[in-house]
Amino acid sequence: MRARLADIAAQAGVSEATVSRVLNGKPGVSPATRQAVLTALDVLGYERPSRLRRRSAGLVGLILPELDNPIFPAFAQAIETTLAQHGYTAVLCTSRPGSVGEDEYTELLLERGVSGIVFVSGLHSDSSADPARYQRLVERGLPIVLINGYVEGIDAPFISTDEEAAMELAVAHLAALGHTRIGLAVGPERYVPTKRKISGFRRAMAAQTGAEDVPIECSLFSVEGGAAAAGRLLDQGVTAIVCGSDLMALGAIRAARQRDLDVPRDVSVVGFDDSPLVAFTDPPLTTVRQAVTAMGQAAVQALLDEVGGARASRSEFLFCPELVVRGSTGAVGDRPDADRVTLPHQLAVD
Repeated sequence: MRARLADIAAQAGVSEATVSRVLNGKPGVSPATRQAVLTALDVLGYERPSRLRRRSAGLVGLILPELDNPIFPAFAQAIETTLAQHGYTAVLCTSRPGSVGEDEYTELLLERGVSGIVFVSGLHSDSSADPARYQRLVERGLPIVLINGYVEGIDAPFISTDEEAAMELAVAHLAALGHTRIGLAVGPERYVPTKRKISGFRRAMAAQTGAEDVPIECSLFSVEGGAAAAGRLLDQGVTAIVCGSDLMALGAIRAARQRDLDVPRDVSVVGFDDSPLVAFTDPPLTTVRQAVTAMGQAAVQALLDEVGGARASRSEFLFCPELVVRGSTGAVGDRPDADRVTLPHQLAVD
């Protein structure tokens, strides 16, 4: 116990006597010092005494479409962490095809008395889905927040990535590298994010290259879908491909290699999401990063405002994406001036 007290005291920057007072629930310790000791316990992996464990303020449902795509676990972690900081416990539900659906999970969460629900890329992102399901939740007084999708007329906060701005960043980057034959590989067109990506891509291509008839292929948001879409784009002679997700981008790289094309020497590929691990693929993936942490925090804050009786803004919050330049994009061919290409301003280089 002495060794543990010494470790905790060193981590918290206090005396062992102070640590002992906190662990035994004795008075005479400031709130800031008490929190420092508890944080030290968590950092060092010690379990808090039962009397010091935070009681959950309530349950919040978190519904995602799947966990296979690494961007969704990233959203889950950001939202769960922020909820925990406010004393709430997240109940994670994944409504992948062929399993329990979003509506069934919603009913299960309602039966368990959740304080609210956060939907990430749910049916609200599918323009063919019936939006009445969300209106019914609002009418019964349940706070909800919807991420990456939009439904006109639903009285709830929406949090989204600016998909059109993302396409402008990607196309500007490729155009600066000399590419004019640029294709877009995206998911099914019925999804709101896909519609917005297509709109942004068309506008960006017109502005950067003057092209109006641009190659666009819709497929699945998966490695296989990306490979299929990229194959069709390569048949049309593109030298660069912008993808609707990082998984699609990995599929595009696979399709290029199956044709003995080098990435980025023969074809450049840009992803979307900046999922964990894409910085370590071969080649490291140039991608457009979603502000996952900031979006998760904003979603939780909006939900808790509603739970607390304060009406959150009903405007759609659009978060600016960031271009992250890595190794999957390069200048067209072997131009002698390739190392003097000027890149657009709004980017980060890993």
